[in-house]
Amino acid sequence: MRFGIVVFPGSNCDHDAFWGIKHELGFPVNFLWHRQMDLEGSDCIVLPGGFAHGDYLRGGAIARFSPVMDAVLDHARKGRPVVGICNGFQVLLEIGLLPGALLRNDSLRFCNKPINLRVERAQSSFTSGYNVGEVLELPIAHGQGKYYADSDTLEELDSANRILFRYCSPGGEFGVEWNPNGSLRDIAGICNAEGNVLGMMPHPERYMNERLGGIDGKPLFLAIAEAFS
Repeated sequence: MRFGIVVFPGSNCDHDAFWGIKHELGFPVNFLWHRQMDLEGSDCIVLPGGFAHGDYLRGGAIARFSPVMDAVLDHARKGRPVVGICNGFQVLLEIGLLPGALLRNDSLRFCNKPINLRVERAQSSFTSGYNVGEVLELPIAHGQGKYYADSDTLEELDSANRILFRYCSPGGEFGVEWNPNGSLRDIAGICNAEGNVLGMMPHPERYMNERLGGIDGKPLFLAIAEAFS
């Protein structure tokens, strides 16, 4: 399994993802500049966190027009895995690979801290390394992280088990006090109908080493390698 990390001007979590995938997990990985159109044989594409193109207009709005995104779209439509983390999630929504939008946090403040999220589905290519109901700790760092969609889309996501992660308490309960941005239905991560595209606001790539906070992000990348190798 070879991972390819797309780098936009303003990306700042690309090296976090590179280090974790290469040095903690041992998978081959390379950077893909946003202006190139060749994915260089990458099996899984990672759209990292940061502020692509300064997040002018809104998060991901300019990045969606980068030349590499045509290749990413083709990659996804062929059933190959694509993961968008934080700003990468915003890009996936802008380009239409996932439904909905990410709005300003209810607090209107940038939120940067470890949070808890509950695994809502374990039978997916991204979450098979977890158990349903398992509570993870992962960091967040965003100002536009409130997941929003119309009621029909929310019902579809729920009924089709496409909500993979929800914000929760350390004990797994839901509530306004545990939702860091006001996301509808406490949504922290969703997948597409085909199950090969994941978007999530928390940062699994930052928690792959105990000395750097924890290892709750490791099973996600290992699950991808197992499912798509």
